[in-house]
Amino acid sequence: MRIFALTRAGLLAATIVASPFVLAADQAPHSMTGCLRAGSAPGSWELTDLGLADGPKSVAIVAASVDLSGHVGHKIEITGTTVETKDAGTHAMNITAMKHIAASCP
Repeated sequence: MRIFALTRAGLLAATIVASPFVLAADQAPHSMTGCLRAGSAPGSWELTDLGLADGPKSVAIVAASVDLSGHVGHKIEITGTTVETKDAGTHAMNITAMKHIAASCP
């Protein structure tokens, strides 16, 4: 019985380590701070003025589980996951959280 329990525990540990459901580093939630602007399409949003020396100049917001409409023109911090796009130069995200930083942008 003890051998069976140890074998089962070992198999469980190997399954967890080899699980394909572990998020890749680029799919882990991350945060970005900038100025919220209305996008070019109705009901779309983008984060600009990110202040990054290297990296994206703006973030296209693909989907948001929070209401962003009252924060246009405000400096905010968004948290979410990266969404792959056809344009390699575009950084796009699904937003799961938003933090208000300031009522105006630089």
